[in-house]
Amino acid sequence: MISLRIDICGLDRVERFQRSLEVITGLFFEEQALSFVPTEEANVRVKIAVHENEQLVVVGTLQDEHGVTYEARYERLWKTEEEKGRMKQMKHAVSYIYLSLMQQYTNSIQKWGILTGVRPVKLLHQKLRSGLTREEAHRQLREDYLVTDEKIQLMQQIVDRQLAVVPDLYDLSNEVSIYIGIPFCPTKCAYCTFPAYAIQGKQGSVDAFLFGLHYEMEQIGRFLKERNIPITTIYYGGGTPTSITAEEMDALYAHMYRVFPNVEHVREITVEAGRPDTITPEKLAVLKKWKIDRISINPQSYIQETLRAIGRHHTVEETIEKFHLAREAGMNNINMDLIIGLPGEGVEQFDHTLAQTEKLMPESLTVHTLSFKRASEMTKNKEKYKVADRDEINEMMKRAERWTKEKGYVPYYLYRQKNILGNLENVGYALPGQESIYNIMIMEEQQSIIGLGCGASSKFVHPETKVITHFANPKEPKAYNENYEHYTNEKLKMMEQLF
Repeated sequence: MISLRIDICGLDRVERFQRSLEVITGLFFEEQALSFVPTEEANVRVKIAVHENEQLVVVGTLQDEHGVTYEARYERLWKTEEEKGRMKQMKHAVSYIYLSLMQQYTNSIQKWGILTGVRPVKLLHQKLRSGLTREEAHRQLREDYLVTDEKIQLMQQIVDRQLAVVPDLYDLSNEVSIYIGIPFCPTKCAYCTFPAYAIQGKQGSVDAFLFGLHYEMEQIGRFLKERNIPITTIYYGGGTPTSITAEEMDALYAHMYRVFPNVEHVREITVEAGRPDTITPEKLAVLKKWKIDRISINPQSYIQETLRAIGRHHTVEETIEKFHLAREAGMNNINMDLIIGLPGEGVEQFDHTLAQTEKLMPESLTVHTLSFKRASEMTKNKEKYKVADRDEINEMMKRAERWTKEKGYVPYYLYRQKNILGNLENVGYALPGQESIYNIMIMEEQQSIIGLGCGASSKFVHPETKVITHFANPKEPKAYNENYEHYTNEKLKMMEQLF
């Protein structure tokens, strides 16, 4: 059922603006329809006019169902004479006008303004590196992007923390980080779109995958050794990397030390042990043997009914038990993930989850806001998974911010996703000195990250131009097992051009 119909007129070649306008509309209304030709059914009528003179001027009006009219105006000097740059500025201006009108109409402020991308902190990094003072950079975010002071301060706090943790952040383009994707899990969670395949009964597929992964690691390691390229961080993700056996883990890490250059000088090695039901004393002993003590143990929630609803086949007690087991095994840097807005959860349930987290005090905590990812089970069956409304989601995020501050955690990385509840964000918090360097590198895109394994995505950042090229391995184990040599060779060709 569509609760709101909006007509938008006045724009030439409207297809250039359509996606941006749809995204902004979705920030305010979950059920709505946009039309770019006049319709009688429209509740709201918007007119946007673009004037291209010495300056770019965009004016907009919105008339609501009661005949009340709202107005907005954007007037700026052109930043470039180049057509592509002018088109980008024009799209920016139209988004600015439309958001301004919608905020007036709904009496609701979008704290991130027109920033709908994944990496807002990267934008602040860029502005500060260009020579702007903090005040100038903040003013531009406020005036050009309509970002609120609250979010600007959060961005600045994260920039400061990142540069404290990685003082040479801007000088690491001649190093690389490595992501290794292990595509297996005990079961697949309802909100998940990562390459994750239930491991039971798949030993043949696991063996073939590990053979291909060892090959990829060997070839990439040889390239890095020949060119004397250091590795900054290594991150084992997935899936759940601790789904494979202790013996398979041992062989994998031994291979890592054998084929990668100077592993003993890598700044950080992380292994996601996210699913508590995969953690055993034997696997913890393997991690310790290879000097890996940064792991994730992810409760997501401390409400048993929620875990059952989202397909996580472990108990709350098991999360706590495995956390203590990891501590006893010498794991000194444990991360935990919590998710705001899981089905059936509100403020009361989230407060309980924070209270349980306080008993454990992990070194770092990533607070995610649930995102309805297109391919997830949860998105395909939305009527089955009822979630909290925007106001309650916002209140839960405020409680997370307050709780982390009281407990001495500081925010150090942030990212946003499409279809994220409440138009909020995911924030990584850490006790000072326990931040994940890899998380900073992946978010701020200052160096190439080479993805190995199933579903792993490589992000090649040109050392001088900073142009980014993406390259992805197959997500499905069978496709990976049949084609790993081809994908390895393609990556090596791309690395030849960069280094």
